[in-house]
Amino acid sequence: MSSEPKAVVEVTAKDLQGEGVVFCPNPKMTLWSGHPRVFIDVATTGEGRCPYCGTAYRLKAGEQVPSH
Repeated sequence: MSSEPKAVVEVTAKDLQGEGVVFCPNPKMTLWSGHPRVFIDVATTGEGRCPYCGTAYRLKAGEQVPSH
């Protein structure tokens, strides 16, 4: 299995849901390629990867995640 992600999605702080997470599949993905919705923490390390499809989500350089 390759360590390279299938796709890389760059996200901004405005794209984050709740406590600094994004969900996959994201709204731009086609319906036929769907899998169960998973929430991926990108606030902690600046990136995360979907365990189902391998898509990597990365916080855009310079973006600041608001702390609560």
